[in-house]
Amino acid sequence: TQGYLHAGHLSLIEGARQHADVVMVSIYVNPTQFRVGEDFDVYPRDVEGDREKLRQAGVDAVFEPESLYQPAPALGSSSFVVGQHEHVPGSHETFVQVEHLQKGLCGITRPHFFRGVATICCKLFNIVEPDVAVFGRKDYQQWKVICRMVRDLDFDIKIIGMPLMREADGIAMSSRNVRLTKDERERALCINAGLKWAQQSSANGVTESATLQQHIVNAISAAGGQVDYVEVLDAENLNPVPTVTGERDAVIAVAAKFGSVRLLDNIVIGGEGTR
Repeated sequence: TQGYLHAGHLSLIEGARQHADVVMVSIYVNPTQFRVGEDFDVYPRDVEGDREKLRQAGVDAVFEPESLYQPAPALGSSSFVVGQHEHVPGSHETFVQVEHLQKGLCGITRPHFFRGVATICCKLFNIVEPDVAVFGRKDYQQWKVICRMVRDLDFDIKIIGMPLMREADGIAMSSRNVRLTKDERERALCINAGLKWAQQSSANGVTESATLQQHIVNAISAAGGQVDYVEVLDAENLNPVPTVTGERDAVIAVAAKFGSVRLLDNIVIGGEGTR
């Protein structure tokens, strides 16, 4: 995790207990997932609060590294931020990329992001050597990127994807939600409402992806949000699909900003059902 734990994170711990005798949680705000000008410095942090939640959850160990990247010698041990230091000779130079799956969705506007995700997970897997690793499907593309990396690099690790968790008002659980104003949060509820509309509409025969997409885009824009993407994709390979059918699962993935806060959400429909 990147910390500032919420009930969604705690559900991952419960999921891990179903597959392992010993549960370890990592807390590390990974700088390689951020560029200069993004929210690395203001990403919510609550170290003591997180530790207390993990104590109450009964986890067996917590891994809280100070840094997992090599700084350039001239920079000493200062915080490594890729956007500032990646081209400084002697700094961290080795990264992992999942070529196809990282290109769409979040990879379009944040092309550095999944290189950071894949690299940090590769490092954590090498350090901890888990038998099982549990990820939330709220970050759907991230989950798929990690699944592919584990397969392609022959990690002997089972990757478990846990269902997206929602707050009582329907907003997808995220550490960034704390940065939403009351007004922004109320307006952001249109994302879940749009996904639920798409779920019901597809069940009622509205299967054109463009129709489902446009309704959600219009709802977010009308609520004052800034749409990053609304995409209808094959749930396995993340290729765009023109229609939603009962033959294969499709995922409707959304990213939008309300104020300065970027929110992710998704729903899987078709095939095995809706979730």
